[in-house]
Amino acid sequence: MYQQITIVGNVGRDPELRYTPQGIAVCDFSVAVNRRMGSGEDAREETTWFRVTVWRNQAEVVSKYLKKGRQVLVVGDVQASAYLDKSGQPAATLEVTAQTVRFIGSRDDSEGGGGGGERYEEDFQPRGKRGGGRAPENSEDIPF
Repeated sequence: MYQQITIVGNVGRDPELRYTPQGIAVCDFSVAVNRRMGSGEDAREETTWFRVTVWRNQAEVVSKYLKKGRQVLVVGDVQASAYLDKSGQPAATLEVTAQTVRFIGSRDDSEGGGGGGERYEEDFQPRGKRGGGRAPENSEDIPF
């Protein structure tokens, strides 16, 4: 069996980088995906939150350049986990282990702007099965 999910949304919190005892980089952040349902007066917006984990070199790049509010595309494996919240009510979380993280939108998206900037896409894909993509060698290689 194989499963894969592609999400496009906005980063909900700045990425948090940490290292395993073996020295492997791991970065976590959240993504809010909004969906508009209905039309006219019945229209409402629904937000689904995803917890995203990125590994190795790609984790270091993401933690350095991705910020809260920035639009991002994530491709990876998804897992749903059920739990009881603080009040004892059933709840669930959607966790994505990212294989690809692509920064999309304009440079101004993270500042709440968005209109006039030049659009770019940059892909940081891991090499091999899982693991590190190539970090930019110098500041001229950075897409923004």
